[in-house]
Amino acid sequence: MEQQKLRELLDTLHHELEQVESIDSTTEVVMTNLRVDMKRLLDEKVGTIHKDESLMERMNEALDHFETDHPKLSLTIQHLLDSLAKMGF
Repeated sequence: MEQQKLRELLDTLHHELEQVESIDSTTEVVMTNLRVDMKRLLDEKVGTIHKDESLMERMNEALDHFETDHPKLSLTIQHLLDSLAKMGF
């Protein structure tokens, strides 16, 4: 069940990233990092995901970066962070 919820959140996040229209160099870096992290999370099974402080830091930075201009994207990132925290990440 956790794997399915994680997959759904990552799919939603992917969709939200596709909706971002104005991209500056900082946004491009944040989006690239998110995509790499999303792929890694999708490739791993929930029980095998290891705690990764740098991933959580990048997710929080993305949350802060998108908060003002893309609130829906920020909300999706927050849901993903909450789910990862519930999984002990």
